[in-house]
Amino acid sequence: MTFTGGIIIAVGGLGPALSIGMIGTKAVEAIGRNPEASGKIMVNMLIAMAFAESIAIYSLILAF
Repeated sequence: MTFTGGIIIAVGGLGPALSIGMIGTKAVEAIGRNPEASGKIMVNMLIAMAFAESIAIYSLILAF
């Protein structure tokens, strides 16, 4: 892996890491406000986290 590969992984991982943290934070806040809706919130949270994580995987592929 070259120097540019490391930069691609670092920058490509920063956005998804921040977005996954924000998604988790908002989901916990929503469950705290409305515990009865936790099932729907958890499903949507996991789907959103999977999409955000796929961006990090794309940057890993580009680095190689």
